Amino acid sequence: MSETASTAPVVSLSRAREDRLWAVVAAVGRKTRVAEIYASRAAAQADRDWREQQVRAYAGFLRSSGAAVPAYVVSPIRRADLPRSWRPLPALGFLRGQLI
Repeated sequence: MSETASTAPVVSLSRAREDRLWAVVAAVGRKTRVAEIYASRAAAQADRDWREQQVRAYAGFLRSSGAAVPAYVVSPIRRADLPRSWRPLPALGFLRGQLI
């Protein structure tokens, strides 16, 4: 046995950390959709805050048009749990009826 083989570091092949993402989830009533995904919770929180600010900015328009107002939450998600056809939701996608 060579000296280098016995002192080689052990490499973990676990992908658990890579598979864990943070999702910004849009909800209207009982319908939900993953709006965007991030590697860090802080980035997801910042996006959620920005999306909520956009909803507040258009609150008058939403009330006058009778459109449902989405609520945004941050939750952990695994990459495998995303639908194959998933695409990010534009920040103001709800204005064009693209929420769900």
